[in-house]
Amino acid sequence: MKVILIKAIFVLMTLANYINDLLYRYDCVIVPNFGGFVTNKIGATVNTTTHTFYPPKKQLTFNAYLQHNDGLLANYIASSKNISFEEAITFINEEVAQWNEKLATTTITVDSVGSLSLNEAKQVVFEPNPSSNFLTESFGLAEVSTPSVERVKKVIVKSPPTFTEESNKTIPLYLKRAAAAAVFVGIVYVGWNGVQNEQQVLANQEDAVEKKIQSATFVIDKPLPTINLNVSKEARNFHIIAGAFKEVHNAENKLEELEEKGHEASIVGKNRLGLTQVAFASYATKDEARKALEIIKETVSEDAWLLAK
Repeated sequence: MKVILIKAIFVLMTLANYINDLLYRYDCVIVPNFGGFVTNKIGATVNTTTHTFYPPKKQLTFNAYLQHNDGLLANYIASSKNISFEEAITFINEEVAQWNEKLATTTITVDSVGSLSLNEAKQVVFEPNPSSNFLTESFGLAEVSTPSVERVKKVIVKSPPTFTEESNKTIPLYLKRAAAAAVFVGIVYVGWNGVQNEQQVLANQEDAVEKKIQSATFVIDKPLPTINLNVSKEARNFHIIAGAFKEVHNAENKLEELEEKGHEASIVGKNRLGLTQVAFASYATKDEARKALEIIKETVSEDAWLLAK
């Protein structure tokens, strides 16, 4: 029994690692018959309470309605494990069944992506991992905390001593004027010195923040799997057509509809009749496109067909 349980956990983490890898390269990763992990790029932020600066990142959410298989996860698993597309689909379906079984009683963790659980309405609730940043542009940038800047307290200058009528009579006039001038100069000096001290404190705080930002490093406690990124863009000349439209705005509406459903849709130009063609997805090889076409015909549209350009 222990062996079976350990094996199940290992496979679960394996599927989670595939999802983790793809989120660095794509904005949406769909787990067929389960849901999709969707990212949205946000800029740098600052927490004014803790005085902490956070670098830009991909904000991660989960959409339980994105369950259609777009082929992205299956193709990546098939390529990584050196198995067929159909075997990859079987592998995903088995793991999704385990996920659903575990969710009925406990919370599951999807590698460094986050955790999934069920609420009282039996809906999947996703909690992203706050320490993960899938934005490759922010690689090497870490959050930076700075001390708060405190203002210099106001300097209270005591008023000069008062003189009685008797003392006024005995103190010469030039001494009175000299004493008043000395008091005035002292007030100006203390006030100016306080301003300089406040400016110096602010300058020191800014220098400390700059040094911390310059010396910030990105420490990885658990190294991620190596991702091979191709510099040259792979040509995708095989398109699975969803429809052809006479009016361009109808084609754009169809494109938006497919993108909302999780497809990597695109407009692939006009045909010889002048109709604007919209594709579910495009592929680099004919073999990939045929496999994806079979799935789309079975699950989405029987009218889909393959176009090679």
